[in-house]
Amino acid sequence: MKTQNIFQTEKSFSVSEPEIVEKLHEAMSANINDLTIERIISAGQVSPENFWYDQQTNEWVVLLQGNALIEFDNAGITELEAGNYLFIPAHRRHRIIFTSSAPPCVWLAVHYK
Repeated sequence: MKTQNIFQTEKSFSVSEPEIVEKLHEAMSANINDLTIERIISAGQVSPENFWYDQQTNEWVVLLQGNALIEFDNAGITELEAGNYLFIPAHRRHRIIFTSSAPPCVWLAVHYK
């Protein structure tokens, strides 16, 4: 069995490039995606202006490195530092308005029904 390090990446990145999203694990039953675990690396990337995530699944996310700001529709801004985690229910509209670049943000996101 091969091990990997959540903080290492083979790709260099900058704010002018898209953030890195890697699917680490996926569990499916009856062709339905029940669980997805992703590693996301952001270095200054933010959501496009007037864009809101409106996901079909619940999301539990932890910020492992860096700091970030998440805006929730009609509910203000939540600040995250390394080690902070939160639960985002399905269809809870949100957007990323800041991600640190030094150090870059390393997120672990768990999406589930």
